[in-house]
Amino acid sequence: MKTVLATLAVLLASLPAQAASFADNPIVYFAVTDRFANGNPGNDHSYGRAADPEGGDIGSFHGGDIAGITQKLKAGWFKELGVNALWITAPYEQIHGWVVGGKQQFKHYAYHGYWALDYTTMDANMGTREELREMITTAHAQGIRVLFDVVLNHPGYADLRTLAEYKVPVLWPGHEQANLRDYHSFVDYNNFDFRQWWGPDWVRAGLPGYPDGGQDDYTMQLAYLPDFRTESTKAVGLPPILQRKNDTRAIARPDATVRSYLVGWLADWVREFGVDGFRADTVKHVEPASWLALRAAATEALADWKARHPKQAIDDAPFWMTGEAWGHGPERSSWHDAGFDSMINFDFQHRAGGGWKAIDGVYRQYAQLLGQGPRYNILSYISSHDTSLFPRDQLKHGLSALLLAPGGVQLFYGDESGRLPGTAPAGDEQQATRSDMNWTSLDSAMLAHAHKLGQFRLRHAALARGEHRLNSEAPYAFARVTADDRVIVAPDAQGAITLKVHGVFADGATVRDAYSNQIYTVSNGAVAINATGTVLLETTTP
Repeated sequence: MKTVLATLAVLLASLPAQAASFADNPIVYFAVTDRFANGNPGNDHSYGRAADPEGGDIGSFHGGDIAGITQKLKAGWFKELGVNALWITAPYEQIHGWVVGGKQQFKHYAYHGYWALDYTTMDANMGTREELREMITTAHAQGIRVLFDVVLNHPGYADLRTLAEYKVPVLWPGHEQANLRDYHSFVDYNNFDFRQWWGPDWVRAGLPGYPDGGQDDYTMQLAYLPDFRTESTKAVGLPPILQRKNDTRAIARPDATVRSYLVGWLADWVREFGVDGFRADTVKHVEPASWLALRAAATEALADWKARHPKQAIDDAPFWMTGEAWGHGPERSSWHDAGFDSMINFDFQHRAGGGWKAIDGVYRQYAQLLGQGPRYNILSYISSHDTSLFPRDQLKHGLSALLLAPGGVQLFYGDESGRLPGTAPAGDEQQATRSDMNWTSLDSAMLAHAHKLGQFRLRHAALARGEHRLNSEAPYAFARVTADDRVIVAPDAQGAITLKVHGVFADGATVRDAYSNQIYTVSNGAVAINATGTVLLETTTP
């Protein structure tokens, strides 16, 4: 009988405890594609991109691509972690060359996807359209959504290689030999021919013939990048740089504005491939009307794709967007009314390293905020490509804190496996967060911990949306409860313990510790448990 019960418990625990929407319980894995897995070494040096031994190869393309992500999907990497969405860096074409990065100077390429050249074509380092289609199809077959990182605020810098390739006549002779020290001496920044680049109707750039960046968040230039004039109502043709580009898919449209071109180009990826959502960069530097336009166009495009590909669609959920507005916390903001289902939560990383008593206060705060109307969500993280990696000697604690937090969560590649930081160049220390995935030195214990937590979270929307109740202070334990789902968790428990479960699990109920896979019966409002470091209690009875 005990064996039968144990088998039944495993089968029941493999099913969702609550038919929650993805928007209620997003578990997002963020991979910097170039640093994750190299599935096709043949595309590593597209457009003449090369390694940078002089600068330590910090900002070069390292070889990761869409084919590599597909390989890891097929190997079950993401499925085993319990993630239900995969956020990848922008796969559309980036500037071809490099600019000078950091105070100590290194060749900084657009491996991160934030310096667009052409929103309509694949970046050859990322792969082909066919490889992208295969990756998304493979993800969807596993119930995993695909999210693109997108930028509406700016295109990429005017780098030497791209200017030369598309014959924008602003370079001095000898630019082919430019090095880190004298890079800028080969560009004639006083030349009005820069108007043959993006053009003054498209961007603010502070160059001859261009308007300067403004003084407010919406019109300023970030890090000297050209600022798209997304607020302009002026009809424009294609930017000059794309008029010179034979392989662009961009087509001039009558009465189109900068905003409508960008929105249309991004929505086309959704319509063709079934992209499920966007993570929007630099949200507070683009006016809300543009984000609303993007959300509307992408929602229509995804509905169209699903109607044409019903067998490949995960479900009938609408398009989903999360946004990065620097410093945004767990509170609802006006950005949630500007097309965003959730906003990235910068608050959690700095609070996840505390003791469980302090973290319980965080959990309580988040659950109370998220329980208020109108409905909204956040996306918390412990490591980020834009801030820092969670301390590696506290990573097991950090994973527990994150994957048990109310709201949506974002797992950064390598946090599940103990990936170490890379070189931190002076003036651009965030480069250290983007080291290559540690495939040859995986921390197996850390990975097993992440698997158990992730799978448990995927089954239990109560963790994301439930009422938070403190269950015990020693050992620390809490309950999360919704009308349809309930769990009790002791994230740092070892040895023989007794957990009170009254009001969560009824006497006589059979419960399973999903961490140890042990089955227990509730008696007198409590469960006697032999804890193995973490306790994840779920019911095995409907």
